[in-house]
Amino acid sequence: MDVNKIQNADILDIIFEGRNKEYGAYQLRKTYRGRLMIALGTMLGICLLLFLSTILAKNTDNDANQIIVQDVQLEDIKKEEEKKPEIPPPPPPPVAEPPKVEIAKFTPPVIVKDTEVKPEDEIKEVEELDDTKIGTINQEGKKDEGFVAPPVEERGTGVVAAPKKEEEDYDKVFTKVEKEAKFPGGLEGWKRYLERNLNAQVASDDGAPAGNYTVRVQFIVDKTGTISNVQAIDVPKACPSCGPEAVKVIKRGPKWEPAIQNGREVTYQAIQLVTFQVSEE
Repeated sequence: MDVNKIQNADILDIIFEGRNKEYGAYQLRKTYRGRLMIALGTMLGICLLLFLSTILAKNTDNDANQIIVQDVQLEDIKKEEEKKPEIPPPPPPPVAEPPKVEIAKFTPPVIVKDTEVKPEDEIKEVEELDDTKIGTINQEGKKDEGFVAPPVEERGTGVVAAPKKEEEDYDKVFTKVEKEAKFPGGLEGWKRYLERNLNAQVASDDGAPAGNYTVRVQFIVDKTGTISNVQAIDVPKACPSCGPEAVKVIKRGPKWEPAIQNGREVTYQAIQLVTFQVSEE
């Protein structure tokens, strides 16, 4: 490019000097500013249209949703309320006056001539004042009947004794107590004692079939825990020897812990179950 033209030349002309300016890159850069202005103008126009449409829509909604305010006259309502007649309150119930009681005026005794005594100041006889109250005026009315107290029934002043509580006989044989007699060591000790001392083959020796055979044994445990009166009261028919075996084992056993009733050791009739088992072969 000529030196004189460089000062007035566009930068694009300098860049594309000696190149093919008909190529698309030159045209795009040459028309870039014009296209940018067109795009900005178009965008501003669209924004202006949106803004105007929003304002018009708001004005339309305000016209459609217009609120009508009317004044309400309360004077007419007050007048109608004032015209309603007021219901007068019911009259109070009549107060019953108490009956008048005959009163005789008290006249202090003064010594004067009989002619000077006024009828209302005349002193009445004592007998006439029996049913009459004494006051400062004379008044006619009902005779004073006074107050008659009810008769008091004499019931004496003796002391009422509380019912005697029958004392319980602690020497008898109890069948129900607060704490039953038990084998020393409790239930586990009782099981171990039976396993060690019972003849487990008694039911099998009697020919009893496989199963469990329970003997019900009754006996007395006295205040010291000593066992007595041991009896088999319920023995299985299939094992008649089970009863004597159970009685023998309980008789040979140690002393039991005695029963307790009202904090005292008492004699107790105990019942224990002893079970013999025959296993299937």
